[in-house]
Amino acid sequence: MFGLGLPELIIILVILLLLFGSTKLPKLTRSIGDSARELREGFEGPKKSDKPAQGNKTTDEKTV
Repeated sequence: MFGLGLPELIIILVILLLLFGSTKLPKLTRSIGDSARELREGFEGPKKSDKPAQGNKTTDEKTV
């Protein structure tokens, strides 16, 4: 993973804990995760379930 081993990851986590504190760190990681999920969904495009079903009449269409 980017050439980082366990010791490097532990040092990074300790530095983040010192910078942001134990109260803000969970909020920070949650917001980073949410941003990454939204970015990934944006690149993947709309899912099949997001598209309206074809063949169904909408309320704007008039029946004959």
